[in-house]
Amino acid sequence: MDFDDAVVLETFSNRIEAEMAAGLLESEGVEAVVRADDAGGAYPMLQFVRGVRLMVAKEDEARAREILAAMAAPPDPESES
Repeated sequence: MDFDDAVVLETFSNRIEAEMAAGLLESEGVEAVVRADDAGGAYPMLQFVRGVRLMVAKEDEARAREILAAMAAPPDPESES
């Protein structure tokens, strides 16, 4: 992914949540990159302070937002019967 065209889709408070979201996006065919300014993992507490950014290509932004919104939405009780 070219970072000149990348957008921050969401900022998480830790790398685990960001990696899970990136994995979901990639399973749907959307390339995602996780970026954190935590001194290469040496200072993980900086993830909470500065956040962990989930980035996607600008042209994938709308689809990526839809995928993450569907993940966060509560299940429809009508479809479970």
